[in-house]
Amino acid sequence: MKRTIHSAATMHRIWTVSVLFLTATMAWGQRLSATDQLKADPRKAYGTDYPYQVVDYKMTPAPKGYTPFYLSHYGRHGSRYYWNATLYREVDTLLARAHRNHQLTPAGEAFCKKYQACSEELRNGVSELSDVGWQQHQAIARKMYSAFPEIFKAGGNVLAISSLQGRCVISMAAFCQAMAQCNPKIVIREQSSRFTLDGVVPTDGQNPVKHNYAKNVKPRFEPNRDKVQIPETLRDKIIERMFTNTEGLPGNLHHISSNMINLYTSLPSIGHEGMMEGIITDEEIAAEWERDNLGSYSWVFGPQWQTVPVLQDILRKADAKINGSNGCIADLRFGHDTVLGPLTVLMGINGADIDPEDPFEVKNCYQNWETCKASNLQLIFYRSKKGGDILVKCLLNGEEATLPVPTNSFPYYKWSDFRDFYTNRCNNAPTAQ
Repeated sequence: MKRTIHSAATMHRIWTVSVLFLTATMAWGQRLSATDQLKADPRKAYGTDYPYQVVDYKMTPAPKGYTPFYLSHYGRHGSRYYWNATLYREVDTLLARAHRNHQLTPAGEAFCKKYQACSEELRNGVSELSDVGWQQHQAIARKMYSAFPEIFKAGGNVLAISSLQGRCVISMAAFCQAMAQCNPKIVIREQSSRFTLDGVVPTDGQNPVKHNYAKNVKPRFEPNRDKVQIPETLRDKIIERMFTNTEGLPGNLHHISSNMINLYTSLPSIGHEGMMEGIITDEEIAAEWERDNLGSYSWVFGPQWQTVPVLQDILRKADAKINGSNGCIADLRFGHDTVLGPLTVLMGINGADIDPEDPFEVKNCYQNWETCKASNLQLIFYRSKKGGDILVKCLLNGEEATLPVPTNSFPYYKWSDFRDFYTNRCNNAPTAQ
């Protein structure tokens, strides 16, 4: 008798895994490969610098009788000026000296002239949200409202919490302003406070709650990273296109070219694309993307466990909504790529937790443009008037996403399965040694 029960349990696990594999395979079969996505939009190779694009993805209808009633969200701040003043300062010094010493090519001179015309704006704007970033969050809010009118049309309370950083606070303001414009009956409480840091940036030094979760975890591909041999030809081309000679230039050539790439990928976020015409192209950035994506995966994989408090905040507030103690129709969070990227790994969104040994497989489970400027995670909760299971659907950047939770109705997951799976993952999070 015991053998029969054991066999049935085993068969059930096999069936569950098979269903999960089948639904994930079907979902991925509908997605373009990373290579094809880059061909369609080479700017995605900017990775975390890619400026968010609002896309009308096709949505899977909810099961019959189910309507959305609650939304939980985490969004990265929108497009901003470069985060570090050192970049602008070094580029300014470099161009001024090369111009003075007649070391610039015609393309270099054209770039120098355009750069100097806006150098004061760049220096003053360091790390601040740009107008592009403001517009991104306004567009995301309007898209959210129109996509889920059942949640928002009657009005209600919304709680929005933010990192203490100004670019996050202003992103929150842009988003909430647009949502209130969609429906003045929505009452939004905005908060940027040390009291709420656990829900947006748990590792902030000002967070009064201290955690000891593991950090700097190494993905399994790292020992095999050198198998991905992609020549860094772009850096040499940048130097050739900018300078007639490099004698006496400040900084080594690798650092100079790296600065140029960082500047180039940041320009569309501040409305200055075209400044470096003739020096770098999007296609050249895309040609070296796979190597850069490996670095990004290591970067988001390492601190994944430190985002456990954010996931716990999501679970706790959703549970409270379902049991009636949370009166909000939506909970919004505004933070950083340093949280959202690792959170996608912790949650295994679109396979980000697969952790392959083969470095060539990394691009199939994580693409760094998914953690772009204004990137966002949305969890939408559904229920039926007839009762039954609460369902939840995950959107990453507006597109239906897979989760490592068993389901036979992708992209919809039973809330009880979702909650149990992620509660278990949080409870088993390793601590720092």
